[in-house]
Amino acid sequence: MQNNGRPMTAIPGPSVMPDRVLQAMHQPAPDIYGGRLETMTEVIVRDLKAVARTEHDVALYISNGHGVWEASLLNVINQGDKVLSLASGRFGSGWADVAKKLGADVQLLDYGVHESFDAEQLAMILADDKEHKIKALTATHVDTSSSIKYDTPKLRKILDDVGHPALLMVDCIASLGCDRFEMDAWGVDVMIAGCQKGLMTPPGMAFIFFNEKAKQARAKLTQVSPYWDWHPRTNPQIFYQYYGGTAPTHHLFGLEVALQMMVHEEGIENVWQRHETLAKMVWAAFDGWAEEGVISMNVQDPALRSHAVTTAKISGEMATPIREWLRDQHQVTLGFGLGMAPVGDPKVNSYFRIGHMGHLNSHMMLGTLSSLEMGFKKFDIPHGSNGLSNAMQLGINT
Repeated sequence: MQNNGRPMTAIPGPSVMPDRVLQAMHQPAPDIYGGRLETMTEVIVRDLKAVARTEHDVALYISNGHGVWEASLLNVINQGDKVLSLASGRFGSGWADVAKKLGADVQLLDYGVHESFDAEQLAMILADDKEHKIKALTATHVDTSSSIKYDTPKLRKILDDVGHPALLMVDCIASLGCDRFEMDAWGVDVMIAGCQKGLMTPPGMAFIFFNEKAKQARAKLTQVSPYWDWHPRTNPQIFYQYYGGTAPTHHLFGLEVALQMMVHEEGIENVWQRHETLAKMVWAAFDGWAEEGVISMNVQDPALRSHAVTTAKISGEMATPIREWLRDQHQVTLGFGLGMAPVGDPKVNSYFRIGHMGHLNSHMMLGTLSSLEMGFKKFDIPHGSNGLSNAMQLGINT
């Protein structure tokens, strides 16, 4: 069976890519010194800002998300500066770890993998920082491991209410183009994202969006990494400076088309609505399956759930056998329980993740959910009988 039909990759990135994106990349290498690439870059910058809902700058990097974790910090902090980091999963703590390795004085508020941040605790810590030693507050909009979504406007309000000038830095790698995010309206100073999830392009490009306040922080630094420096990338004297060297030509061909589809054809409001509908179909299925009490979503509060990814648990460490069987026999690939238990802990085999991001529609989502229920039946996992019918009914009512 594994050699027939198209596979379904339902992991939280890389996401399913449109044929139009793949076809756009299938062409010879262009002139890298200007011409078509130069005008394409201007269009891509404009459309990226539209997706992020910002009028400010965006720097383009040949990188994955880990690279722009580093780049974002190197543009706003000196060694020894204090960074307050929030984590509700592997990626929040990962960004904090990068800050620590770069020489920052990091205070990590780790809320585990089942809870959002503690607003009262955060407000108290910021209020107690009378000398404003904390230069940046880092947080993930959606942590790809736990699928917990942070209330970003609440973070801005906490900072404003206590009058703290720390930069609000938000990781939107999992969420940009899936969950609603409005950089300027929400008062975010620095936002990072990647191309391989909601933006439907192969891994290899990542972005930093930053405002005037962040520019002022960069201007005060004693040293900035020459490659990661966002200034020449947003104020290039020569075209190659947009990319710190040779442009990622074929990624740009694909990204241009992906953004055309999102911004100018579907419209970003409709993109957000589609992801919300697909996410709710997934949640409805799990609500039905959970009636037997063996299967559950990691995030119980719907307000804290992402529209891009759902992390779930099966009691008895049976998630891994089901994932492997679906991948090997039915070409359906689900995400493993990354970060949901310590490395080497067999409990990680109880968790799996469904990515519902990017180029997806309802029949693709229903196919994934049906395959998952087939896995429950194959491995005699107790589950409620209303999972699929719940998902379908939600689709009917949408």
